Amino acid sequence: MYDKIFTPKAITLPNGKVVLQKRSRMPLIILVLAVCTALSVRFTGFSFHTLVTRMDEFFTIIGQMIPPNWAYLPRIWGPLLDTIKMSLLGSMIGALLALPAAVAASSNIIQSKLVVVVSKTLLSLLRTLPTLVTALVATYVFGLGPMAGTVAIMLFTISYVGKLLYEQIENVDIGAFEAMESVGMTRIQAFRFAIFPQILPGYISTSLYCFEGNVRYAAILGFVGAGGIGLVINEGLGWRDYPAVGMIILVLIVTVYLIERVSEHFRKKLI
Repeated sequence: MYDKIFTPKAITLPNGKVVLQKRSRMPLIILVLAVCTALSVRFTGFSFHTLVTRMDEFFTIIGQMIPPNWAYLPRIWGPLLDTIKMSLLGSMIGALLALPAAVAASSNIIQSKLVVVVSKTLLSLLRTLPTLVTALVATYVFGLGPMAGTVAIMLFTISYVGKLLYEQIENVDIGAFEAMESVGMTRIQAFRFAIFPQILPGYISTSLYCFEGNVRYAAILGFVGAGGIGLVINEGLGWRDYPAVGMIILVLIVTVYLIERVSEHFRKKLI
């Protein structure tokens, strides 16, 4: 369609042969992006004037958090440990369950197309559902507290690790797997000895990286009653106790940084 509207440019080569050069799609892409941007600005009511004039309020709140209230520190340890435990347990269970889910979604391992399609669809649905929404639903099922947060993190980990893992499985060398099957091994045994060693470093690395993110996600799950340090943050913001919120954020930043450094160290050993 594009080539019919904007006909290709004829170029004559030194030998006299005429070739056709297709017109660049870049002008059309820029036009579509410009229209989408204009429509988005209109529908969302975005205003650069408001952004510029109200930006100083953000720094006003940050200023009220400094210096943090050090006397509030003893109240943080309990919710912080709940957040870490939620993240760790949810990540571990989710990573373990992601392995069979990824195998079921691998088209080169599973012969049934129906099983592969259903598995990939379920992983996609879990991945599109925000963790905060999952935690909110979990609070109605399991009640308020860390249990709901753990379930939400577990479901996200299954979808995230499962997606990356089945892509790794579909890209491995399948020759050894087929050879082991041909000598009488079951598909599970062939997977254990031929495929699993190839994906193990990437599987552990992805699980560790997911755990890093889950610590940050778990920090806000308390806003929907899923336990953890988010409950304390919500309480501090509700009472406008910004020095206490500043102390919570400081502790959270240090905790996440330390976890990321340890996780990155082990991921570098695996890659």
